[in-house]
Amino acid sequence: MEPLVPRYGNGTLADVLPSLLAGMDVPGTADTLGIAGPTRVCLLLVDGLGRRLLDDHAEDAPFLASLGADRITAGFPATTATSIASLATGEPSGGHGIVGYSFAVDGPDGEELLNTLRWHRHGENGDLRAVLVPEEVQPHPTAFERAEAAGVRVRFVAPRDHRGSGLTRAVLRGGEFHGVHALGDLVSRASAALREPGRALCYAYHADLDALGHVYGPGSEPWRCQLVFVDRLAAALAEALPPDAALMVTADHGMVEIDDPVDFDTAEDLRDGVRLLGGEVRVRHVYTEPGALDDVRARWSGVLGDRAWVATRDEAIARGWFGPRVEDRVRPRIGDVVVAARGGLGVVRSAAERWLSALPGQHGSLTAEEQFVPLLVVRR
Repeated sequence: MEPLVPRYGNGTLADVLPSLLAGMDVPGTADTLGIAGPTRVCLLLVDGLGRRLLDDHAEDAPFLASLGADRITAGFPATTATSIASLATGEPSGGHGIVGYSFAVDGPDGEELLNTLRWHRHGENGDLRAVLVPEEVQPHPTAFERAEAAGVRVRFVAPRDHRGSGLTRAVLRGGEFHGVHALGDLVSRASAALREPGRALCYAYHADLDALGHVYGPGSEPWRCQLVFVDRLAAALAEALPPDAALMVTADHGMVEIDDPVDFDTAEDLRDGVRLLGGEVRVRHVYTEPGALDDVRARWSGVLGDRAWVATRDEAIARGWFGPRVEDRVRPRIGDVVVAARGGLGVVRSAAERWLSALPGQHGSLTAEEQFVPLLVVRR
């Protein structure tokens, strides 16, 4: 089994907004996905709605299933912060630099392991926005900023506690943020954004399907019940579309269930020579002590065998995992060794990441289950 390397340039999340904005005459964009056309679009991102999962549970989502079988790849790692950054900037992780759930980054006081969803030191509390300024960690202009500069009205409809967060500041710049409480005001706010005159782009985000997949497992009864609500959410947004508008539905990653955990915190052979461990259960950035790279790579390969793809930083970059190019400022953020899980493997940390390690549902790697996400279109 070979890794599913994302189809950068013609089939990833990074290609979605440039393709949409080409239909709105935004300079420097191209419709590589063939989806341009409407000048008023709501783009709904459903966290955790993998294409394979949607296909397997189509009976729970008849509306979404009726929209066809288009699919794209998420990008690597297939995790929320990285995928939203790719969607928002139009670049793979090797360009925007949000290379995972957590990764090493240089700060004014030395190396920090940044948790990108909470923007604090991984495993600790404490806001790092003043130390690791989000706009500097991810300095590229966003597709939303380019759209706004071209005269497109941009609206963000997302949970209210996302306003001003580190990740929001890093990748969701440009436009007007509307914080919502539940599904009702998400539909109301998104619909109102498309009823305003002129060209309009509304980005809407729903997180709960991913949360239940993590807690109960993808395909579990609670997950399937939530998928029913997601289907109704999409149908409600479609029904509220004004003339000459479109709804597009996608996701940031799929998900698999872990049944083969390997505990880094109790495995001395994996810890030897490692100064820092980033990433998450399905994708690990392994930062090595000076001179220990070859030994660490050999030990991890020996312990995990064919249950994971294990590559050095240079090998992972050469294989295109992080995109066709990786900027110099981004290279040190990638682990000296990159470990992408196969099958049901998860590299857990029973002590340092107790809550995360206990979750049955995980994602991030280069399998079809994690990489393929839907790209569904409704036009009025």
